[in-house]
Amino acid sequence: MPAKKTPSPRLPILREDKLDPAQRALLDSLRAGPRGKSVEIRGPFACYMHAPAYGELVQELGAHCRYSKLVPARLSEFAILVTAQLWRAQYEWHMHATHAERAGVKPKTIGELRAGRAPKSAPKDERAIYDFIKELYRTRRVSDRNYARVQALLGNAGMVEFIGILGYYVLVAMTLNVFRMPVPAGAPAPFAERAAR
Repeated sequence: MPAKKTPSPRLPILREDKLDPAQRALLDSLRAGPRGKSVEIRGPFACYMHAPAYGELVQELGAHCRYSKLVPARLSEFAILVTAQLWRAQYEWHMHATHAERAGVKPKTIGELRAGRAPKSAPKDERAIYDFIKELYRTRRVSDRNYARVQALLGNAGMVEFIGILGYYVLVAMTLNVFRMPVPAGAPAPFAERAAR
């Protein structure tokens, strides 16, 4: 049986030498921020290039969320993986699995999340984050118990930023999925593709 063909992106990936002034300004802004000079036009940034004024706003929020000082990187990256798995966001998972491991999330935990299983071997703080996110995405609310567990870890200001991280990475996942942004060439897709109905 032949391998399933990966759907083509719905937006063209713009070449750097063909950017208009607004697109060039967005790319320069991305590279001047905390992501660094190695930013390439791929993933969500490839989408944002088609609406650079919007892209500038979104990338600023993303930089703040990604490099938050109120939510430890390990917990932030763990939360991003839970979100990426829920949305089956191929590119988001591909990029953040490496960041999560570098931040201290155990490879076994990453494997459990990728498979859609509760991370039973994860530390207590990651399990609190997992329970919070799963309840929030399932019920659109959070119980006092799960709120208190995460609030004890992050404090009030950290809770506000944590919710921002979740919202931002859902936005990224939706962008990646709707516009079918692929993982980098040669990288395996972390999840089997599901056909849209």
